[in-house]
Amino acid sequence: MKNALLRRDLGRWTAAAALALSASTGLVRPALAADEAPDALVKRLSTEVLDTIKADASIKAGDVGRIMQLVDSKIMPNVNFQRMTAATVGPAWRQATPEQKQRLQDEFKQLLVRTYAGALDQVSDQTVVIKPFRGSPTDQEVLVRTEVRGRGEPVQLDYRLEKTPGQGYGWKVYNLNVMGVWLVDTYRTQFAQEINSKGIDGLIATLAERNKSGAKS
Repeated sequence: MKNALLRRDLGRWTAAAALALSASTGLVRPALAADEAPDALVKRLSTEVLDTIKADASIKAGDVGRIMQLVDSKIMPNVNFQRMTAATVGPAWRQATPEQKQRLQDEFKQLLVRTYAGALDQVSDQTVVIKPFRGSPTDQEVLVRTEVRGRGEPVQLDYRLEKTPGQGYGWKVYNLNVMGVWLVDTYRTQFAQEINSKGIDGLIATLAERNKSGAKS
């Protein structure tokens, strides 16, 4: 029962969380993003993307193709997805070949998009409130805590971000906490079971099959 409730809550909110990682990269110059404080970045991106979801009927209807376009063009520039995937795979990541690592990233991204695509019709009148930020200018990694408010109880939605060197986006997200559950930790347990029984290639095959089944449903 507890697992079922957890899946329901994650299904309801993690899509909005994932989409809230992004904004229109064409509307924000890299210099501005690099100078932006992490809590201000999360606030702006969350607001802009929630507005996009509300206005896009295809996204709200769970159009996976449209969502994948949004993920590739707007979300990925704001996420260290390699770090997220590596943390989810765990120690086995270090033994994976470059080709296996790329396959894992590709299949994991599709899994997240397909798992949570159907939850987007839940987005209606939500707004995002940033909680007091406790970071300092010298921090290389920070936690930004937010609440998604709308109908019903507020939903806890937290972001772990890292400062990236060089030009471009100064902060990138590498983990999400939805209602007290970290996304990476949730999938790490599932992935570890697959790796222990089938190895890296077995995990890739399982993810590919789940994505293939999802595409047919």
